[in-house]
Amino acid sequence: MDKSSLITGRHPLIEAINSGRAIDKIFFQRNVSGESIGEIRKLAKEFNIPIQQVPPEKMNSFTRANHQGVLAFAALIKYLDLQQVIDHVVSTGEAPLFIMLDGITDVRNIGAMARTAVCCGAQALIIPDKGVGSMNEEAMKSSAGALESIQVCRVGSLLKAIDTLHLNGIRVVTSEINSDKKLFELSFKEPCCIVMGSEDKGVQPYISKAADEHFIIPMKSEFNSFNVSVATGIILYEAMKQRQS
Repeated sequence: MDKSSLITGRHPLIEAINSGRAIDKIFFQRNVSGESIGEIRKLAKEFNIPIQQVPPEKMNSFTRANHQGVLAFAALIKYLDLQQVIDHVVSTGEAPLFIMLDGITDVRNIGAMARTAVCCGAQALIIPDKGVGSMNEEAMKSSAGALESIQVCRVGSLLKAIDTLHLNGIRVVTSEINSDKKLFELSFKEPCCIVMGSEDKGVQPYISKAADEHFIIPMKSEFNSFNVSVATGIILYEAMKQRQS
């Protein structure tokens, strides 16, 4: 993590959050307590900021300063509200084309996916507040600046995010190895959100169940699957091709 983005101590963190500064993650030393800790927890819940409890050794590896059992890393990008992003995209006259990341922890993949998303006209990434790679310096570098060009929505629940998408008339689609429908048989001209899962586990079953349509990316060989960032590129290029025709 980038040490220059480190926020040390309880009151500096509270002030940073209240000032509108985006926070990537908060670290609590195990068994930390106090009135200000409750306030930080409340703010973290309000702004969907993940909290991780770690041993003193981990805290001290970040800094030797008096951290009071609390550290945080400021985000390099500003996280946005999903509904506000939907409203903004619709107001421009465009059909929403979003990417939802489910369990993708490799920041290089995230950066590459963001880069492809911008190139192919997707307007936003939707990420959970936990279980996804940090938008750190490595992710920014891998994205070649794309993470500064695309809107990123951090949500407390992917399932609730899908509900929000549905309420706004946005279809949710995802790949499924047992699907009979091929990628190019889907219509991407209407508002849609593509869910991409981790390479080892794929999309979580309850998220896949909430999707409106499933598809498969045709492959010539019987090899297991594409890399997730490559698969994202294939899907988004098909969406772009359809939208430009």
